Amino acid sequence: MIDSHCHLAGEEFLADLPDVVARAREAGVSRALVILAADDGREIARAADVVAAWPGTRFAVGIHPHKAGLFVDDPDAAAGLVTERLDRLPEARAIGEIGLDYHYDFAPRDVQQQVFRAQIRLAVARDLPIVIHTREAEEDTLRILGEEARVPLRGVFHCFTGDAAVAARALATGLHLSFAGIVSFPRAAELREAAVIVPEDRLLVETDSPYLAPVPFRGKRNEPAYVARVVDVLADTRGVDRAALDQMLDANFDRLFRP
Repeated sequence: MIDSHCHLAGEEFLADLPDVVARAREAGVSRALVILAADDGREIARAADVVAAWPGTRFAVGIHPHKAGLFVDDPDAAAGLVTERLDRLPEARAIGEIGLDYHYDFAPRDVQQQVFRAQIRLAVARDLPIVIHTREAEEDTLRILGEEARVPLRGVFHCFTGDAAVAARALATGLHLSFAGIVSFPRAAELREAAVIVPEDRLLVETDSPYLAPVPFRGKRNEPAYVARVVDVLADTRGVDRAALDQMLDANFDRLFRP
């Protein structure tokens, strides 16, 4: 298994990162894609600790929409900062998480959009996949992806939470959909219906740890070991063999992120 989206360089894992990695390995999780905030120098520095604790870890680096306001005077500077981080991080394999968040609106929406576009263009220039965060902003997210897709984009809608109709529109972009612990929640029936329609070669799993621990771990800090629970739920939901699904998910990760 591979956790395709987690935040192991965050402060939440400072005290026990080696133990977290050990539990992941015991659960059968072989690798992870760790998300780094390009604007957070301390988090970037902790990437070395993550690699030391878990060799083979790969990274995505980007400006989250919550932090787009830092670049209100020069949205293109966001891509410049990401470029600087990429050049110093040989384990980087993607740009993200990037996108739009209209739930909190921590940054002006027009600035979020400009910063999102700048990072998409950087991904195209670097031939890197994008890791998309979109919350209550699906229309603008899909519109911008369509407008920026001068060449076929590679990437993933991380922690997908929409229904089957939204999933179909997201899949039409050519990107992958990744499911997190929310798919295990009792009230997530529509999300599980969406998981059924995803083509087998466009499906990924993640924890988004330390957030969104799956059932039966709700209320606890999430960690990569719990991605096994997400795989269990998807295998049951899709009516497929669990081992076969696991193998397919790993192949999808390798094909997208070229680790």
